[in-house]
Amino acid sequence: MEDVLRSCCAGLDIHQKVIVACIIRSAEGKKRPEKFFSSFDTTTRGLFDLSDWLTSYEVTHISMESTGVYWKCVWRILQNHFELQLANPRHIKNIPGKKTDMKDAEWIARLTRLGVVPTSFVPPEPIQELRDLTRYRKHLVEDLNREKNRGHMVLQNAGIKLTSVIKDIYGKSGRGLLYALIKNEQITETLILKCVYTTLRRKVPQLLESLEGFMTPHYRKMLSLHLTQIECLEKQLVEVEETINDSLVPYEEYVERLEEIPGINRRTAAVVLAEVGIDMSVFPSAGHLASWAGASPGNNQSAGKTRSKRVGKGNSYLKKVLAQGALAVSQGKPNRIQAFFFRVRRNAGHKKSVVATVHLLVRIIYRMFSDQSRYNELGGSY
Repeated sequence: MEDVLRSCCAGLDIHQKVIVACIIRSAEGKKRPEKFFSSFDTTTRGLFDLSDWLTSYEVTHISMESTGVYWKCVWRILQNHFELQLANPRHIKNIPGKKTDMKDAEWIARLTRLGVVPTSFVPPEPIQELRDLTRYRKHLVEDLNREKNRGHMVLQNAGIKLTSVIKDIYGKSGRGLLYALIKNEQITETLILKCVYTTLRRKVPQLLESLEGFMTPHYRKMLSLHLTQIECLEKQLVEVEETINDSLVPYEEYVERLEEIPGINRRTAAVVLAEVGIDMSVFPSAGHLASWAGASPGNNQSAGKTRSKRVGKGNSYLKKVLAQGALAVSQGKPNRIQAFFFRVRRNAGHKKSVVATVHLLVRIIYRMFSDQSRYNELGGSY
């Protein structure tokens, strides 16, 4: 006999163009529940029709899979009328051999009826908007680095060894020389002295030698395209940074608290807030948050033997930015977190010490936000 927790619930199987819904409702005087199926378009009108259909059956709880980004519009329209649950598809996978849209929707509804759907974290809308911005900033930085590498390859193909003399060829001095190459100007000592600044003015002979190459019209055009794209991405990055700073104004107090933690600067704090939010009640404990972030050892035991303790994927955006913070701590001033990092590294190696430090940072953040407290530095000898 099934232990039913919800008398009327629904499961949604969401796709790009269509949503298949299944309602399971306990019937009075009957042992077996009633089942109702229907399909709806994913247009806004179709989603309102879905909401009306669910309301007509007095549905209270609804579960759906986190399928790409298709669930977000459904969530936005249904969130004010029903108790919603979002689940990882891997956690509510149907029995093999029973794979149709209707059977998937029915399976999700059955799990919802029994109350065994593992719920995913869905932050409030302002946090979701901040998350979109911080993630887009990360992608812009990655695109910018790729474009700079492409420009570097063009120079190497043309025999220009500018990177051997200038550390950052896309700085003010480097760009002046790159534009001189694009305009096909004659490279002379006078031109170089006009383009470069600071200590590079003492490296004119080396710069003259590194700029001797085979800058054909093709290479000049390719370098011009890459520089144009680089400047466009840099302009977008500045705009995104300004928007992120505006979005952080309501959370300035939390940003200040996070910046007190060694290894966390304003940019890292913005990512932490965007991925985790400020309400820690959605995570039962600090361990749950660390597991959600992908910084906890996995459990894989059978017959008394431990097979693997690899960490899960978790939230890659949060884990990566905190891993960068952990590495920054290891190279900074002595403190409690740095002492922990080196202690773990002596026994378990570098990679495990980084993950363990990320785990420690997550637990500290959880405690600070839960207790509304500030960071307490315990010293390098802790």
